Amino acid sequence: MNKAGYTTDVPEDRFVLLDELSSRGRPLRVMLVGGTDSGKTTLLTFLANGLAERGFKVAIVDSDVGQKGILPPATVSFAFVEGPFSSPSELRGYAHYFIGTTTPGQYIGEMVVGVKRLADIASERADVVLIDTTGFITGIGAELKRLKAELVRPDIIVLLERAGEMGYLRKLLAPYGDVITLRISPAARKHSPQERREVRREKWRTYFSNSQTVEVDLTKVVPTGTELFHGRPLTAGERELLSALFNWFVVAGWKGERYVVVKADSESVPRRYPRQSLLEVDFEELSNLLVGFIDENGLCLGVGILKWINFSNMVAQVATPLSEEEIEKAAELRFGRIRVLENGEELGLLRRGEL
Repeated sequence: MNKAGYTTDVPEDRFVLLDELSSRGRPLRVMLVGGTDSGKTTLLTFLANGLAERGFKVAIVDSDVGQKGILPPATVSFAFVEGPFSSPSELRGYAHYFIGTTTPGQYIGEMVVGVKRLADIASERADVVLIDTTGFITGIGAELKRLKAELVRPDIIVLLERAGEMGYLRKLLAPYGDVITLRISPAARKHSPQERREVRREKWRTYFSNSQTVEVDLTKVVPTGTELFHGRPLTAGERELLSALFNWFVVAGWKGERYVVVKADSESVPRRYPRQSLLEVDFEELSNLLVGFIDENGLCLGVGILKWINFSNMVAQVATPLSEEEIEKAAELRFGRIRVLENGEELGLLRRGEL
């Protein structure tokens, strides 16, 4: 299931834009900005096919983590256009940057770094780099767009607008590239939250369709993206005290700037304690958590689903479609903030500070 496909039945201004891109110098960076269901992916697909037909080497940077085209989900990815395609989901990712969630609000730093790094890599080989963005355009979403534009410095920023709602962004982004505003196509349609969830579910299911469970040695592959494993292990006395105070079964714990405890509740009762002194992580929240295999260059080799951690032996069991050879290249196992099953069912999101 995909929300958008390739069509040449588009408003005339899309052809004018295609001519404009064709006339610019190389390499050319183009960032597409619009709200939810504004037709960004349809426009991107039209431009990519049109430019490729005219003989240009085209790369696509997909940073719409909520409605990802290029797999895997919850990453920023880029792919080269090797031939005609009807949807970005048909493209094979060339490189990825792990975000670890489908809601980027708490991860704008990673989003900006990921887009910048992949745009730089793509620009080394492509004539035109098309950058797709999320439909997150107000509040912190506007700041995310500004930071991307400030760092990436696109030559052209294309705004898709219905009725003047992009006026603020037009002023905000103008210092960082030539801004071109297009009207949203009458053919663009709204998608319900259920439809969007089903699109995501199919993406997850497709990516994990050939996954297997592997063991990851956490003494060799560094766990990152979490406060777990930071500091010294808790002493037996500290574990006993925490268990007695909060009626927890303490699975593992560390003392750094504050106490960090992985626990299971003996009984469900409210507990009060200073958050600046203690972070408690429910052991069940680690189950089915998305993780990224990160190479020595900080790029994502692929993602997996955390199934179990043996804290005593520092071994994690992870379901992933990656091969042994790919896993051997991993320097980090980075924790995300979405829990998901191999069949695509999303179990929920965690806030950044919860791990």
